[in-house]
Amino acid sequence: MLRNLGFLVLSMSLFAGLVSAQETRHFTFRYSFTVRNIPTGEKVRVWIPEASTNEFQEVRVVSAAGDLPLKRTHESKHGNQMYFAETSKAKQSELHFEIEYDIVRHERLVLGTYSPHLESVKLKERERNELLAPDRLVPVTGLPAQLAASVTESEATPLNKAHAIYDYVFANMRYDKTGTGWGRGDVLYACDAKRGNCTDFHSLFIAMARSQGIPARFDIGFPLPAVVHSGEITGYHCWADFFEPQHGWVPVDISEAWQHPEKKRYLFGALDADRVQFTTGRDLRLSPAQDGPPLNYFIYPYVEVAGKPYSNILQVFSFADAGSEPSERVQ
Repeated sequence: MLRNLGFLVLSMSLFAGLVSAQETRHFTFRYSFTVRNIPTGEKVRVWIPEASTNEFQEVRVVSAAGDLPLKRTHESKHGNQMYFAETSKAKQSELHFEIEYDIVRHERLVLGTYSPHLESVKLKERERNELLAPDRLVPVTGLPAQLAASVTESEATPLNKAHAIYDYVFANMRYDKTGTGWGRGDVLYACDAKRGNCTDFHSLFIAMARSQGIPARFDIGFPLPAVVHSGEITGYHCWADFFEPQHGWVPVDISEAWQHPEKKRYLFGALDADRVQFTTGRDLRLSPAQDGPPLNYFIYPYVEVAGKPYSNILQVFSFADAGSEPSERVQ
């Protein structure tokens, strides 16, 4: 009895040590943009993705303002939160919007840590089916399925199969944003070109995992420089999760591992705190529904003028670690 008690105390102490060792990052994040050269009198609708609190980040909206009234909405399939604004007749040629957040992001450690699950965890059947299905640019048959079958041939468990797919994408893709075609998360492009950005890396991983019966999802947000305390952020970053019954959702960040090979082992099953997540999923219908086609992904503001997608948008994203001086605003 005492021996078992001692083991329990030691186990809880080790767990507490793992929790306390997890990194956190506290920062403000400013999401600002201006819709430019709007034709007078046209109908304008604006959707803005919203960062929201989840298991790995606490989000507080400090302020949300714009030249049109903002209201919060959400889409039901993935639960993504957003702001929406509209006017039936534009009265000015520019519309400015700005949202400021206060965020605490936690390092996400899944594999190699204490798990409170005594039994296997499960997905609801509807969610599982959705996360095994293809997206418009993410097929789960054909070439990606053939590749997945080949690289996982000797593996028996979902975890080992996912690791084999992770290794394949890492070894065969190149982080390269030159030319055209990259950045869309087009799996057939990735298979052919074997290069691209984070969207292409993780779309290939998701397609191969799903083809092996492993549910997988696409997450997108913004990166924070690890050694810089404030400044502008030039673009988004994305990663993927796959579902494994003994651990639940397991994160992977293959493009970050490719750029920092020393982190390859860590980024299978863990994510650093140097990021913020905004939305999940592909082929998104917004709320209220847009007139245009489903969005490939949703991280930048989406605008429609006269019922058509409108791209003349100047966007500025910036951050400042808590206690540091914020970067100068760009108007």
